Amino acid sequence: MIPLTIMDVRFLPGDSAFLLDDEETSILYDTGFAFTGYAVADKIKAVLGERKLDYIFLTHSHYDHALGSVYIAKRYPEVKIVAGEYATRIFAKDSAKSVMRDLDRKFAAKCGMEDYEDLIDELRVDIPVADGDVIRAGKMTFRVINLPGHTRCSVGFYLEENKLLLNSETIGVYDGNSMVVPSYLIGYETTLESISKVEALEIENVLMPHFGLLDKEQTARYLKLARKAAVDTADFIKAELRKGSGNREIIEKMKERFYYGYIKTIYPIDAMELNSDIMINLIKKECM
Repeated sequence: MIPLTIMDVRFLPGDSAFLLDDEETSILYDTGFAFTGYAVADKIKAVLGERKLDYIFLTHSHYDHALGSVYIAKRYPEVKIVAGEYATRIFAKDSAKSVMRDLDRKFAAKCGMEDYEDLIDELRVDIPVADGDVIRAGKMTFRVINLPGHTRCSVGFYLEENKLLLNSETIGVYDGNSMVVPSYLIGYETTLESISKVEALEIENVLMPHFGLLDKEQTARYLKLARKAAVDTADFIKAELRKGSGNREIIEKMKERFYYGYIKTIYPIDAMELNSDIMINLIKKECM
């Protein structure tokens, strides 16, 4: 096992940014929002001092995970940014960057941080990766695992020597206790297939977006709950649709099921409602 320190370098709870460091090589796992990018970079600097940041691993292209990469790369211009091939194509589209910019600005305004530098057109990926690719980062060797379901571009990174998975939101968002919130936005069956990929790995710890490192007990509980949460939520939506419930009514019931405690601190309400609506329409299409 490689001795490894994992540190929370988020500026806001809604950010996703965690630093892995074996004292020789450093990796930032996701980067948070654009408007918090420099603040995350400051936190990285406080940990690394004069050392460089070697890699950024991006799990997918959503603004709350990827946009901070531009600002952090401004401070660490030699950093190598790793993301899935599909995410790389998304970042090249002006239309996609426009959507991400708008979402970031709206949430920044809610947080009282409206005046910040716009570097979003500088989004880049240095190392596009595909399923099964290997990334050698100093002593660490990660295998890339495509995990579509939340997005088409979602990927995980598996450090076999440490039995550590850098996870994707496709598998579900965890509150650290007994609740997993499914987040399948592009495919329900695809999500179940991705969960099967993760279940086939030998895993002792999971690093979660928006949460951090799960210990062995939490990891075992999370992996046990992930599939059940995905299936139970789909069954709930199907039952509501069969009763004649409309999307708005189902969304309110989904908020009652999931939107409290830790989840409420990391999940903006408009995103929760939008994603729930997408999930309902997805189940209509795939399962009804």
